[in-house]
Amino acid sequence: MNDRASRESSGIPPDGAARKPHNGNPVLELRGVSKHFGGVRALTNVSLTLHAGEVLGLVGDNGAGKSTVVNLASGTIQADEGEILVDGISQRFETPADARAVGIETVFQMLSLIMTLDITENVYLNREEYGPGPLFRFLRRMDKKVMRAHVLDGFHRLGLTLPDPRTKVGALSGGQRQAVAIARAVLWGKHIVILDEPSAALGVKQTEIVLSFVERLRAHGVATIFISHNMQHVLRVADRIAVMRLGEKVADAPRAAMSHDKLVAHITGSATGLAEPAASY
Repeated sequence: MNDRASRESSGIPPDGAARKPHNGNPVLELRGVSKHFGGVRALTNVSLTLHAGEVLGLVGDNGAGKSTVVNLASGTIQADEGEILVDGISQRFETPADARAVGIETVFQMLSLIMTLDITENVYLNREEYGPGPLFRFLRRMDKKVMRAHVLDGFHRLGLTLPDPRTKVGALSGGQRQAVAIARAVLWGKHIVILDEPSAALGVKQTEIVLSFVERLRAHGVATIFISHNMQHVLRVADRIAVMRLGEKVADAPRAAMSHDKLVAHITGSATGLAEPAASY
């Protein structure tokens, strides 16, 4: 961990410590975003909004443009047209670090966890705390007791039950690993979390761990984009659902206005009056 991070680190921030008042305005907004890869249109004039404490379900078939939206919002790629706003301020992300700096954390299917480290060490990865005094800091000796206490307190605030924080991540189930990755993003003050297929390849019990945790994020003011191919999971956790098809947003409505059949109709293009978007991937 660099010296600046070491000086700034003083335990996991309390709920809302790094979150700004939003006054009902979107915390994240994509306005008229388009992206081309050569002659192929990946996104065409896509607009999305996300509010504090809201779970936005983002669905669509393979090649619909979901991954491109995620990559734009996480700073992995840049838009050709349109703009991205965070807390009402226009942003230009050149790298993922730029997105993280303004509060956007993305949890991809391939979790950025180190299996040989324990839960605490993964939560504090690149934010390690060292023992008091200049000698301990010089020797880079981590204060694991203090770090574990902060992790336990943070998990308690989130209502998250996991094994002892000294447990190696490699010994956790898939659902527990997902919960650790999501909790790490939330505990460090990230007020916008993007979850890319968080329940993929999980069993029923492990999926329940993840879905229940996502549902609890509302109470902590966390704005969440939940991407999934599983319609039932989206209908359960989302407050609002946006549907992507061939690089365009073809529907955006409250969960109460959606059903499994309606989602499938929008995804496949069979919904009444749905125009055929331009080819994309």
